[in-house]
Formats: sequence, C-alpha cells, structure tokens
Amino acid sequence: MSGYRLPAGGRVNRAAPLDFTFDGRAHRGFAGDSLASALVASGQMLFGRSFKYHRPRGILGMGTEEPNALVTVDRGGAGPGWGRRTPNLRAPSVPLYQGLTAQSQNRYPSLKFDLGAVNDRLGAFFPAGFYNKTFMWPRSAWEKLYEPAIRRMAGLGASPTERDPDHYDATYAHCEVLVVGGGLAGIDAALAAAADGGRVILIDEQDELGGGALSDQALWGEVADKAMALRRLGNVTVLTRTTAFGYYHQNFVGAVEQLTDHLAPAQASGARERLWRIRAGEVILAQGAIERPLVFDGNDVPGVMLSSAGRTLAVRYGVAVGRAVAVMAVHDSGWRDALALKAAGVNVVAVIDLRGEVAADLVAAVRGAGIAVHLGHAVTQVAGRHGVSGITFAAGGTGQGQQLAVDALLMAGGWTPTVHLWSHAKGSLRWDDAWGAYLPDVAQENCRAVGAGAGAWDMGAGLALGTLPGPKPIWQTKAFVDFQNDVKARDIDLAVREGMRSIEHIKRYTTNGMATDQGKTSNLNGLQIASGSLSKPVTDIGLTTFRPPYTPQTFGALMGHHKDALFQPIRKTVIDGWADARGAVFENVAQWRRARYFPQGGEDMHAAVARECVAVRQQVGMFDASTLGKIEVVGPDAAEFLNRMYTNPWKALAPGRCRYGLLLREDGFITDDGVSARLAPDRFHLTTTTGGAARVLAMMEDYLQTEWSDLDVWLTSTTEHWAVIAVQGPLARTVIAPLVEGIDLAPGAFPHMAIREGSICGVPTRLFRVSFTGELGYEVNVPAEHGRMVWEAIHASGQAHGITPYGTETMHVLRAEKGYVIVGQDTDGTLTPDDAGMAWAVGTKKPDFVGKRSLARPDMSAPGRKQLVGLLTEDPQEVLEEGAQIVADPDQPVPMTMLGHVTSSYHSATLGRSIAMAVIADGRARDGQVIHVPMPGRTIRARVSASTVFYDPQGSRLDV
Repeated sequence: MSGYRLPAGGRVNRAAPLDFTFDGRAHRGFAGDSLASALVASGQMLFGRSFKYHRPRGILGMGTEEPNALVTVDRGGAGPGWGRRTPNLRAPSVPLYQGLTAQSQNRYPSLKFDLGAVNDRLGAFFPAGFYNKTFMWPRSAWEKLYEPAIRRMAGLGASPTERDPDHYDATYAHCEVLVVGGGLAGIDAALAAAADGGRVILIDEQDELGGGALSDQALWGEVADKAMALRRLGNVTVLTRTTAFGYYHQNFVGAVEQLTDHLAPAQASGARERLWRIRAGEVILAQGAIERPLVFDGNDVPGVMLSSAGRTLAVRYGVAVGRAVAVMAVHDSGWRDALALKAAGVNVVAVIDLRGEVAADLVAAVRGAGIAVHLGHAVTQVAGRHGVSGITFAAGGTGQGQQLAVDALLMAGGWTPTVHLWSHAKGSLRWDDAWGAYLPDVAQENCRAVGAGAGAWDMGAGLALGTLPGPKPIWQTKAFVDFQNDVKARDIDLAVREGMRSIEHIKRYTTNGMATDQGKTSNLNGLQIASGSLSKPVTDIGLTTFRPPYTPQTFGALMGHHKDALFQPIRKTVIDGWADARGAVFENVAQWRRARYFPQGGEDMHAAVARECVAVRQQVGMFDASTLGKIEVVGPDAAEFLNRMYTNPWKALAPGRCRYGLLLREDGFITDDGVSARLAPDRFHLTTTTGGAARVLAMMEDYLQTEWSDLDVWLTSTTEHWAVIAVQGPLARTVIAPLVEGIDLAPGAFPHMAIREGSICGVPTRLFRVSFTGELGYEVNVPAEHGRMVWEAIHASGQAHGITPYGTETMHVLRAEKGYVIVGQDTDGTLTPDDAGMAWAVGTKKPDFVGKRSLARPDMSAPGRKQLVGLLTEDPQEVLEEGAQIVADPDQPVPMTMLGHVTSSYHSATLGRSIAMAVIADGRARDGQVIHVPMPGRTIRARVSASTVFYDPQGSRLDV
C-alpha cells in the first residue's frame, strides 16, 4: 500500500462517505471522489493488467488520457437477461457513488495473481509484429489454434452479453459560439462570447468547471467567481459531464452528456445519457494540454504516474500517492508540482532533472521546502512489480547509479496540446520547438483554439525527448511508450529497422497510439523515438491522424431513441391490415413491413411457399408490390435526363411502352434497377427497388442540380402515392378483365412491357403489363387510398379461378427460377452489367451515361472477374445457404482460395429440385464444372450453369 488520504484538503466532501467495492473488496471514499482517487486513498495502486504482456498497471493520468486503469462498472440488472455492465471505463473518469461495484479487467484468476503474466516472461518472443512472423506454420492452425488463443490472452474488458435496460436521449442545439473545454481559458472565452449577445454553449467533460485550475488551490476562487458569472447569463448553456467526441463539417460537433452515471442506480431516473448534435457559428477549442510521460526502464510499475496526476490527487482529492515520493522531471511543471504536493502535505523526497540548469527560483523554492535536488540526473530503473519500492538514478543516466527508497515516482515530461478535435475538423498543425509538440495552425472551419490547447499558456520550459538516457541499449529495456498496447521504445526502433519510415506505418506495425486513448500520452514520444532512430527531424516523419471519437462512447448514447421498436420506423402499405388479418408472416424490408408468406392449416414456410409458387405457375396469384420505389419524372428534357442516367437508351421509347432500366454508380457498378414507363413525351413513371427509392432519388437530384442544371426536369417521389397490386399467372387477364374499364386487354392491343391508363373498380389506374415471375402478369397502380378496396375486389374476382395471395419469399423463388436478379442480393456493389449477365442492357451507341467511362477501364473486363451464374447441386434436394463461400478444391488447406459466394438459393416446387445463383470468378467459363461449398461437417458439390434461367428459357409463359 502506498496511497493514503491526507488529513485535510481537497474538494471532496468528507462529511459524505460513500461505500463501494472493487474486485469484491469493500472500500470507502467521499462524495466528490472519482473511483481512481478513492482507490488510491485506500492504498490500491494496482488497477489492471496490460493488453499483451499482462504486466501490472496502475494509474498514469487522472483524466481522459488514462490508458491503464480501465475497469468494468456493474450498475445492476433489471430482471433476467438485462444488465448494466459497462466495460473499459477509465477509473479517473468514473464518479464515485454509494454502492458502486467495479471490477478490474484482463486478468485470471485475480488481479494480483494473473496467469497471463507468463507473457511478460516470454516477452522476447512477442516483439512488435510477432503475430505475422511467428504463427505462419501450419497455415491451417491460425484459425483453429493461434488466433483463438491470442484473442483469449489479449484484450480489455468483456463485452456485455445482457440487454441494456436504460434509455438514452438525443437532441439538437444551435448556437453562435460553442466552447469546448471548461478550464479558465474556456470560461473566459465563453464570457467574452456571451457579451456579444449571441447564444453560447460551454461543454466540459468533468463534473465541475475549472479544468486544470481545480488542481491549483490558488485559482479556486477565480474559477468559482467566473463559473457563477456564466450561470447567471441567460444566453449561456453550461453542460458538465459532457464530452465532445467528434468535430465534423460545417461546425457540427457531436457530444455525449452523462445524465445519471454519477448517481446510485436507485437514485437515477430518466435517460442515462444524452447525445447532443450541435451546429455552431463558431467553435472555440479550449481543451488544454496533456502531460507527457517519460520513457525509461520500468516506467510502467504501479505507482509511477504523471506529475500532474499526483498533483490532482493531492490538491483536488486530498490523496497522497505515496509516503515517500520522487519527481523525475525534464520540465519546469514538475518542480511546481513538487512544491504543490509538499504544500498539500505529501512527503516529496527528491526532484531529479536531466537538465543541468533549471530556473534558479524553482531550485531555491524546492530546496527551501526540504526536497533534495539532483540536476543532470535521470532515473534508470524502478524497483518493484505490483508497486514502487525504490528507484535508481544516475548522472546523465549513464553514471554511477544511486538508490533511493520511494514508493511513488512522478514523471514530468512536458506537455502536448490537445489537438484531436482541431484535427477532426481538418485544421492544419505546425511544429513548435518550444513546446516540443504540434500546435493548431490554419483552421478549415470557423474555429479557433485558446489556452494551453493553442500553446498560449505558460507551462514553463523543458526538454522534448523520446527516451531518458540510460545504461542499457534500447533493446534490453522495458521502457513503455504506449502503456495500453504494451508498445516499448524498442518496438518503435524495431519498426524502423524493419523498414518502416512513415509514422503511419510505424503506428500500424507497433500499434502505438491505436488504443482507446487515441495516442494521447504516446504519440509525441513515439514520434521522438522514431525521429532518433531515423536520424530525421520529427516534422519529416509525419503525424498520425486523429479520428473520432475523442474518447470511447457507448453504443446506447449514439443510438439514442433508436432501439427495439424505434430502431427504424416501420412503414406499412394500405394492404398490410388485410394480410395481417389472414395470418401472414411478415419480414422487414428496407423499413417496410412486408408479407413473407401466407400459411394455411399449420403449414411451415416451405410448404406455404411451395403451394403459393405452384398456384402462380398454374393458375393466378396476387402480390402487394406497393413498396417499390416510384419517381415521377416530368419535363421537356425528361427523356434526355433518363438517357444520361440509365445504361440503356430512353429517348426512342414510345409513350405507352415500358423499359427495364439499369442504373450504375460513377465507378461502373450496378446500384439499382427497375421497370419504368413513358406516359407522355414529357412524363415518365419510374420504379426502383424497395430499398433504393430514397438513394436513387437523391442520386438523380444530385446530377440534375450539379451536373445537368440546364435540363428542364422535375423529380417527385410518388412511392406512397400509388398502391401496386401484382396479378401474376396464366389466368391473370381473366381475373382483372371484369374490373377494368377503358383499356383493351387483348394481347395484340396490350403487349408485354406496355402501360395503359384507365380505371379499375371505378378508380384511376396505371396498368403495367410486366412480370417479375415469368408468367403473364399485370401490375395495377391505383391511388393509395383506394389500394385495399381494389385488392379486395381483385381477390374476390379471382376466387373462381383459385387466386392465391403470395408473399416476398414466393416472389424470390419465382424470380430466381427465371434468373431475374435482385440488386443488393445478387449484386454486391462490385458487379458490372456484364458481370451480372446483363450486357444487353447497356446502350453501346449512347455517347454517355453515368458510369460509362468506368466500364472502359481494363480491369472491368479483366480475366478473373466474378460473374453471376446458376448452380445446381448434385443432390437436387440439397438447398445451399445464401452467403456460403465457394471453392474449387475442398481439400486445400485453410485459408482456402474463395471463388465467390452463393447469392440466392431456394427449393423450386415447380422444378422439383433446388436452384441457386452465385457470383464466381470467371463463372461463365466454368459452365458445367463442379464447384464445392464447404459447410460445417460436410462439403456440398454443385455444377455451374452459365445461364441463370432455370424455367421457361424461351419466355413463352409471358404470352399465354
């Protein structure tokens, strides 16, 4: 035990004790404590185990930069199957409340005795990149042995398995000025902005304003006065316990406010967290700076921490980190921290500084406080495993070692301005030699940085160096740079020797800066070490990219209200109620609830679908197709516009005729399709896939407004205006004939792929003669308010002819028998028209259309491209699984070479066997070949068919 509670001091309420447990052991803290401060006050210096080596780890920092002390907090359940376990919370950021239950992570069987620590003893065999070098043979063992073992040994907290009973709020906010950071610089910026009369929002991640000033008792009064002044202003909103996690385009900032996590579960009510989506006229970043650790042998022993963390514990929380504390500094701030600790009652025995000269007033003050001073020295070793028991330091780091009995060591390695959000907004950075760090330079948004985050704060002078000098070569030391990912200085040096030159490559080779702390304490030290190893200035190596989120956020907060029934709005057609009343089984398709099949007499899905399929093929069926996307394209240039959008020609299409349209992205890959009709020279009725309606409309509007603004065209979404009833089967004409007026249904007058306008059941209709089943078919479009009435009339008219309502599952089987593709199922975003067997749909004589140039790229017709083909299993009753991978040689060792995958697979009652479609490399050239589909416990053989048409290849059924 090293830490203890000081007899007085701090901002905690000593009159309000709080009981909590850590790893099942009872502890006590006070209101105002964090979990970290309360544990240190109880003498708990060991908080967790490291990611890879399972080394004992304690507190490093006392803010969001903390990489070691990650814990799981259990707020209790709400019945069987429900729980509130949150892993990977940073102990300094966990507010203490009565009854808090926390557990350490990544250890077995206990925190103090962890069997995984054998990795530390074998560390020489686990250098950076060892995964890709060590586990190469046999290849098949990676999936079954190596990877599972590595994943069990490494990692952080366990993901929750129970459902979250809490609910989460979300809101939007707009303001003239948003200030991120509630330290003195942020408070001053908010006060100045408020004086202009605009709306101001100030957010800070801590539970009270003040930032770093809360660790300086001399500033408490100023903080209190200014915070009170802010709260009195009617145009200022102050949000504490709120973290800005991302800064996006046009001054859009995402933030999460913790509403109840600081309260005991019994006291918490309402939403747990709130997602703020803030649009600001100006953003002021006042995020301060983070102290850098020093890199030396043993710098990760519990009890070795940042000097600022020791000061925060003492001044803000009234906690001493040890009974004999030393400070290792290369920066003036470490000296000031030593004085603050001494004034708070902490026994600081020595300040060690690598610099030969330090400001005389600091040296005099420290010596005057009774603290030993060792200039020109560096710590070279730390004794102890679960806690510090002593240190060794030497002149210049290489001289004769001196022993010093201490139980805590504080590091003052200088400061790194927090530029994460600045970087999110694409602001540029400049290197500053005085800070030894990157500072904000030119903003891309209406944004500015203030305070320490801008380099505009007097933190003192110091050195910026990668590692402290020591008596051992770097490869013999355990000097950690990234504490969470167990990246040592020698790992970065190894990456350089392995040929890595860019810091981005070094980062990925070593995983430095890839942990949940986003490199807050490791990036600059990693840069300095790489700079030394490469003998290049830091500025020549580059800087890693900071990405959102600034700190990890819960999925609950990001989802907000969108869970369970509110995850997506359920859209229903006007015919939905009829289907529900008749026992339909439903499925969700792109937000729409659609009838999947209509079971009768206890049928399962397979029996119901088989019955429905046979009915459509032999008699007649009816299907609710109202969910198809529909767009009205109107204007003198409507035909020209569609001619540019779709692959096939449209200008010559006569009014009253329909055409299948294939839509590509700019990269030449299929994105949507549909049958559309020309109603008049200047009017088209377009249809899209159910899931593509909004996307296609947005795409068309984008081209119309940005590329072809000269075209005189209007686009209107009519998806919900029309109810669509598909009547399919050889008796389809017979069923609708008594109901239709003003339209000649004779085949000669109304051929396939035509449209006629008239009435049905006395209401207007756009009647398409089209088929997605391969049978004689009509799609009856009527205004939605009449959709159910017309549906019921068609159903009644068809009773004498055995009409059968069918659902989406039957629709899938029927279209697959004919080889009709479903975009998004049989295509995956990488198929061209030729890949999908639809080269016929590309107008080769057209001067241009969206995606045409991309189709001319050599790789779009290169050998080896995946092509859509049919599959017939050797066992006709074996139905392949959709998504199953396909290989040529089932005996090939893992990882096998995948040829492609199954896209659609069904049992066809009409054909009496299974059918499937798949995308396979050089698929059409494999016509007749046997391929293999590995499945658990068996491998299925199937034969490739270059044609995907399994039923009526001549198309004669369309004109019965």
